[in-house]
Amino acid sequence: MAEDIRNLITPEGLGRFQGELKELQAERRKVCEIVSWAAGNGDRSENGDYIYNKQRLRQIDRRSSWLGRRLENAVVVRPEQQAASGKVRFGSTVTYIDEDDRSHKVRIVGYDEADMTRGEISIGSPVARALMGKAAGDGVEVQTPEGVKYLDIEAVE
Repeated sequence: MAEDIRNLITPEGLGRFQGELKELQAERRKVCEIVSWAAGNGDRSENGDYIYNKQRLRQIDRRSSWLGRRLENAVVVRPEQQAASGKVRFGSTVTYIDEDDRSHKVRIVGYDEADMTRGEISIGSPVARALMGKAAGDGVEVQTPEGVKYLDIEAVE
């Protein structure tokens, strides 16, 4: 259970977050220049450039602060450094069949980097928790709001 508390992240997720933080820092410099210029144009209460860019600056600062904290506490798990056991673990890509005979391919990643559009699920998700430690050929039960679902693991990469 202690593993769930740590901020696990894949090397790819780490790179995405570091890249986003770098982009935000560059954008912040530009937005600061605009705010400074707009502030010199007189009445700030009706100055759209000033109001919009101050708001954007707050958004950038909030996201940058969050990313900084998450990166500071990140524990990078490199799948290639884990023992090859054929079992599902953090960073594994798993192909499974659901009860409706539909095939799904998912990769188990950290809480913050999960993105279903990329086929990435959080290590804390019910499906990931059910798959952890299992191998190809195993069947698992997943507790969902609709009830228990059964999955058959086809492959683990």
